[in-house]
Amino acid sequence: MKKSYVLLHLAVILAGFTGVFGKLISLNEGLLVWYRLLFSAVILFVILKLLRIPYKISLQEKVRIMKAGLLITMHWLFFYASIKYANISIGVVCYCLTSFFTAVFKPLIDKEKFKISELILSTFTLLGISLIFHFDISYQLGIILGVISSAFGALYTIYNNRLVRHFDTKVINFYQMIAGTLALGAFLPVYLLISPADSIVPDLKNTAYLGILALFCTVVLYVAFAEVLKKIPAFTVNLTFNLEPVYAIVMAFLFFGESKEVGLPFYIGISLIIASVVLQTLISVWKKE
Repeated sequence: MKKSYVLLHLAVILAGFTGVFGKLISLNEGLLVWYRLLFSAVILFVILKLLRIPYKISLQEKVRIMKAGLLITMHWLFFYASIKYANISIGVVCYCLTSFFTAVFKPLIDKEKFKISELILSTFTLLGISLIFHFDISYQLGIILGVISSAFGALYTIYNNRLVRHFDTKVINFYQMIAGTLALGAFLPVYLLISPADSIVPDLKNTAYLGILALFCTVVLYVAFAEVLKKIPAFTVNLTFNLEPVYAIVMAFLFFGESKEVGLPFYIGISLIIASVVLQTLISVWKKE
């Protein structure tokens, strides 16, 4: 179990870099996500071949896995749109609502009772986001996009939690990346008409950033994420991922000077979010004792 928690926090640190790459890569969010999916699918295919991991499964199983791939694609699309229309700090803070949506969606999907403790803890996150939303008017569109992103992120975690019990995590991610590549690729011409891009093919710098994003912040991150879900409940995983903004915001402040763009409500909001993670940790320890 301890190894799972170490792996979880490693995944959180890697996740903190995704927002940074969203800012560094100059492509629009549609192209960025499509190339991320494509590069990740290629890397996973090479890994499966090198490790000789069987990846041939039935069509029904592929469809089951690929449905979750569409959820992660939508999550990324809205996440990077949030960053583009606001900034890294706003985009990653909105991701914290994933735990709130998990606490609401999971009982509805699995037909279970709502857990009051999860709802209460998630309310801290919700209050934090609301505080930032009402006081930082200029970022409201980015926040709305970020909230939608977190809803898709929660659904992805819930459905992925079922898949990891039956399939190899690398196989799961391989077919999910393929699903996203095909689905978004088919929609991309329409997307580019709605949101035109200055360049469709990434230059050398953007290609390098996409390669790093795909290898470390996608393949390594999501394989670790899937492995963690085998041992740790989905709500705890998503709540721990609320620490992602801490890492991402520190990097945004250091490298992009975003500390000048946020005010006191932002700091109060992020404090509430961190408090929810600390309280969840204390409750988990208390339950074990």
